[in-house]
Amino acid sequence: MNKINIYIDGNNLYRSAKELSFEIDYKKFRGWLRQKYNPANVYLFIGLVPSRTSFYEYLQECGFILVFKQTVSFEGTVKGNCDAELVLKTVSDFYMKAFTSCILVTGDGDFGCLVQFLQDNKVINRVVAPDEKKCSILLKNKNIEITFLNEHYHKFSTVRLKEKAPNVDVSTSGSLS
Repeated sequence: MNKINIYIDGNNLYRSAKELSFEIDYKKFRGWLRQKYNPANVYLFIGLVPSRTSFYEYLQECGFILVFKQTVSFEGTVKGNCDAELVLKTVSDFYMKAFTSCILVTGDGDFGCLVQFLQDNKVINRVVAPDEKKCSILLKNKNIEITFLNEHYHKFSTVRLKEKAPNVDVSTSGSLS
């Protein structure tokens, strides 16, 4: 039986959608992933911001398994890059035989080596890149199937951000720094 795990670079997904003027409805996004790929597990890698507890609870209710990275704040900017955590979890799950195939949701070229490792071991199903125009050549040149979310956001977004009222602050809405 095919057991698919999905590993999501949360910051890349969030920032790409925001740059394309979409706000992700994570419940709808999880439903879209379920319908399209029928995954056993969906891991979402995000920075841990203590004030966002209710948002994290919501994500878990939607069916995401959260993997956190401790964040640091510097001059008002929160940093919590989860790349190493995503790589470690994926490779660890491979060796533990936690999946028969997997999907990476990212457009970040830093994951090129992980894609290569998964290809060499014939366990990667595809990459799902949040933005075709910002997907790294380091992923595109891997000869792997890439699904771009540009044409799918309307299926799992709440609203286009630019259509919101001008006095609504969306800068912290769903932030996955």
